[in-house]
Amino acid sequence: MLSLDDFDYDLPPELIAQTALADRAASRLLVVSRDSQQDRVFRDLPELLREHDLLVFNDSRVLHARLFGQKQTGGQVEIMIERPLGDHEALAMIRASKSPKPGSRIRVADAFNVDVLGRAGASGEFFHLRFPPQDTAVNYIERYGKLPLPPYIEHAATEADETRYQTVYARELGSVAAPTAGLHFDDALFEVLAARGVNKAFVTLHVGAGTFQPVREQDLSKHQMHRELYSIPTETVEAIGRCRAAGGRVICVGTTAMRALESAAQQGPLKAGSDETGIFITPGYTFRVADALITNFHLPKSTLLMLVSALSGIDTIRRAYAHAVAQRYRFFSYGDAMFLEKQS
Repeated sequence: MLSLDDFDYDLPPELIAQTALADRAASRLLVVSRDSQQDRVFRDLPELLREHDLLVFNDSRVLHARLFGQKQTGGQVEIMIERPLGDHEALAMIRASKSPKPGSRIRVADAFNVDVLGRAGASGEFFHLRFPPQDTAVNYIERYGKLPLPPYIEHAATEADETRYQTVYARELGSVAAPTAGLHFDDALFEVLAARGVNKAFVTLHVGAGTFQPVREQDLSKHQMHRELYSIPTETVEAIGRCRAAGGRVICVGTTAMRALESAAQQGPLKAGSDETGIFITPGYTFRVADALITNFHLPKSTLLMLVSALSGIDTIRRAYAHAVAQRYRFFSYGDAMFLEKQS
């Protein structure tokens, strides 16, 4: 039985990347196999891929999901949007000295009011908010909110973050955290990949605020994943079929793209459509769609570290992370990347 401690490792704090490199493709790339690690640069990626390989990207765009306001009692609050609900409502996490009560109102950015309708979520971790009817909730969030950088990045979002914490292909607005493996791609790299006959396709998975919640259970079978919305276009299912027929590999760019595809194939062949997923991938999982993964380095004891261990093997990932620490790779959202293949 695996426990939470099986996915711990020592990370010097100075290896947590606080800013993005100016050149997206200049990040380092650790190529991992069962027996070795190879140190490359991300723009070398086309040399690792073959004609007919398919890269699958998550095209979700980050909302300005961090809002600041004041309760009717005068207390300050910080609102982190989890997801919009229709045109005028949203689920959110709220940080305050005392939680707002159902029926109360919060003044946001000294510009508009939101009504607190009640609690939501499996354990009541979210608040159900209603925005004014004069505009959509998304428009209010985008106009008055701040870019929600991860908690381990210690500076407030800057103008540079507005660009660098979005992928160059982001289009479907709805995430509260970037699908960070895609941050390494730029237009020049896409041109080289296309010239080598590497194809691309897209899914959408809107990353929720729960992605930063720690795993608190030593017994992993007791952990409850946060749920996220995803969508698989028909064009992507067809592209995967063509890739398979041509002998190519399906390579997920990021754990969110992988979770979307694997979720959509749980009940049989991969199908297009939209749904909600709480898939929890741990060692022993049988991958149905993904052959390989491009991903950043993940937090100790995180569900994403468990996912990459399921793909490539626990011992392989332990050696790779030890190598990355020894070689002073940059970790987490603004850090370097890995190329992982599915263990046979």
